[in-house]
Amino acid sequence: MAEAGQDVDCDVLVVGGGINGAGIARDAAGRGLSVALVEKDDLASHTSSASTKLIHGGLRYLEYYEFKLVRKALAEREVLLRSAPHIMWPLRFVMPHAAGQRPALLIRAGLFLYDLLARRELLPGSCGVRLSCHPAGRPLKPEFRKGFVYSDGWVDDARLVVLNAMDAKAKGACILPRTRCLSLRREADRWYATLRKADGSEKTITTRFIVNAAGPWTSSFLDAATHKPHASHLRLIKGSHIVVKRIFEHDHAYIFQNRDGRIVFAIPYEREFTLIGTTDIDYQGDPNAVAISEGEISYLCELASSYFREPVRPADVVWTYAGVRPLLEDEAADAKAVTRDYRLDTDTQGGAPIMSVFGGKITTFRKLAEEAADQICKSLGKSAPAWTEKACLPGGDIFGALPQNRSVQEFGPWVAGLQVQYAWLDPKLVSRYARAYGTRIHTLLGGRHALADMGVEILPGLYEAEADYLRRHEWATTAADILWRRSKLGIHLPAGAEARLDAWLSATPPAA
Repeated sequence: MAEAGQDVDCDVLVVGGGINGAGIARDAAGRGLSVALVEKDDLASHTSSASTKLIHGGLRYLEYYEFKLVRKALAEREVLLRSAPHIMWPLRFVMPHAAGQRPALLIRAGLFLYDLLARRELLPGSCGVRLSCHPAGRPLKPEFRKGFVYSDGWVDDARLVVLNAMDAKAKGACILPRTRCLSLRREADRWYATLRKADGSEKTITTRFIVNAAGPWTSSFLDAATHKPHASHLRLIKGSHIVVKRIFEHDHAYIFQNRDGRIVFAIPYEREFTLIGTTDIDYQGDPNAVAISEGEISYLCELASSYFREPVRPADVVWTYAGVRPLLEDEAADAKAVTRDYRLDTDTQGGAPIMSVFGGKITTFRKLAEEAADQICKSLGKSAPAWTEKACLPGGDIFGALPQNRSVQEFGPWVAGLQVQYAWLDPKLVSRYARAYGTRIHTLLGGRHALADMGVEILPGLYEAEADYLRRHEWATTAADILWRRSKLGIHLPAGAEARLDAWLSATPPAA
């Protein structure tokens, strides 16, 4: 931010540290604007870490004639894969088919259209499959004899947010997690924002443009900022997921059709587990307190059990998570049919502009951010071209500064090279570091030449070196930040691990 005493502290203040807010902050900072981002909790601590973790076009949205949205999302898949091949990778999906479901010819036509709507270089096209002859057929009940296979992608959603914030910071943005925007005052062409940090200290800054990317709180934040009620453009939908011990050995995911028209995925997760979700339920409660219900757990277990030979029971669930999706309100009666498109509304009544972000999905976050930054630049009289389509996210520059197919296609051999380079570390740990940090593994391990250089092993697989890296470079301050958002180590560790790590963090100052 600009020095105190100047006309403004920043050009743009982004409120909300989810994927949309972080993406907009990154894009705007890369265009030469001075940017600050505030988030009341940790980065990605709400909706953006509670997704199904897919980079996908949205096959089922074709059923609702959302061709424009699907085309936009399909085109983004490979752009994103090239930009961060360490936290995203291609994934093949198997759709078993049985009598009573959508007609096979209709599904095949939909997949044909899905393949054609956008150019593909990395993702293979769809095909029919005899499940009796395919590894993905073995875990399924015998009545599922045929099916379809198509491509989309996987993403570590919370890390995607953090990488956008890191890139924004590298381009000059000020990133302030655990900082609440208490109030806004609009005076002519300036906003005065009062911010409160976690320690209770407050500061007022001036800015020329506000971006309201507060997710489920977007409508209420806009009302408070402008001191007048607005028609809400949001429909809050709860999506919940369960995680169970690994159900199948192969590397494909499943997409299951339910009789009620919903789609549920079963996805390989963290090597030892299977992720099953999601539900789509209208939500009226506090977004801070969202949690899966017993009914949702039963629903997901029953649906999975209708496909897999071995039943999935509530007692098998080892972890759950739920999030509130702030979807763009439309006329859909059923939650599952609500559009995943987005809308950018800018209020200039009374002076300085405030842009509110309604809706969106992870796959289209970069396009949303690009469109937002275009509008911001126009409003502020800044001439700066879009740039993120041809830029890597931190750690994604595996074979050079520009995104390229090779980084996706040759990621495995690159990891093998790292395992040779860092032969003093367990190869599985090197592989995890490569997936989490990409080329920034060299920052994490810089100057270390033996296991003793990694410091204390705070928890199994978590060394002091990594904890310090996350505190210094990724704004991690609590055990939950490290174990559940910056990584998923928490699911592998015994009860009490989070408390042990919090105690260590409290007792150990960050490394200089």
